[in-house]
Amino acid sequence: MPNTAASSEMNVFVAAVDAGGFSAAARLLVLTPSAVSKQISRLEERLGARLLNRSTRRISLTDAGREFYERSRAILADIDEAERAIGSVSEEPRGTLRVTASISFGQRQIVPLVPEFSARYPGIRVDVQFSDRMVDIVEEGIDVAVRVSAPASSALIARQLAPDRRIVCASPDYLRKHGTPDNPEDLSGHNALIYSTVYSDTWRFDGPTGARAVRVRSSFSANSGEAIRDMALGGHGVARLATFLVGPDIAAGRLVELLTDWRDPQENIIHAVYPSRRLVPPATRAFVDFLVEKMTPTPPWAWEAP
Repeated sequence: MPNTAASSEMNVFVAAVDAGGFSAAARLLVLTPSAVSKQISRLEERLGARLLNRSTRRISLTDAGREFYERSRAILADIDEAERAIGSVSEEPRGTLRVTASISFGQRQIVPLVPEFSARYPGIRVDVQFSDRMVDIVEEGIDVAVRVSAPASSALIARQLAPDRRIVCASPDYLRKHGTPDNPEDLSGHNALIYSTVYSDTWRFDGPTGARAVRVRSSFSANSGEAIRDMALGGHGVARLATFLVGPDIAAGRLVELLTDWRDPQENIIHAVYPSRRLVPPATRAFVDFLVEKMTPTPPWAWEAP
């Protein structure tokens, strides 16, 4: 017969190590920090070995703890996979799914997918929280965050969705009036619309002849990609924006991609991020799998393969 107490203690121990402390693990497991501490102490007593070094602010693994942690993670992963295989057949995802994304990405790319997802999983209620700040998804009870770049914390899992490709673009009307730049240096003669959250007045490029850094002049900057897009559509300058924001405009001819041989060195990957748990809720897994299905290998905003 399996020792369910031992399995529970092992799960709590792994969660504490992944989360970096008892309090963070308690939030993940819906326990109190003292309950987490007691379970790990019982585990150490049963094993006859100290697994963690404790201080007032952090925990760290002992040599024995590191060995036990690696073995425990492998065991729990096998259990999770077995339960997921059965659960995927027998359990219909349901409940409220809390999702967070940046304002622009959430409104442009997540919301249009919700009707299809809801039709596929009618038992799930989707609650989308738009925010351009870095949300602590464990602390704030978020199930899935859509973010650029992978998380550094081992308490989170990240699935790749799509490249975060950024391009230089302008409206056909602007280009008729002011000409088309052929290389990054030509941008110094144009009005740059600066997305101040991402760029300064120095735009950097990687291209056929190496790296370039160009100082641009600007009559307008904003901390909103939507505002920069609107100004570009209005013919007021040259913008540098993510393809998820302007891809449909490029495809429709409302904007023209410029400097196609030059890429932004700051490009990253868009990820679906969710808390690391032994048992990922079925609604979370369903939504992440759905995003992967819809955004890979070619995202819906691409007018060409990235």
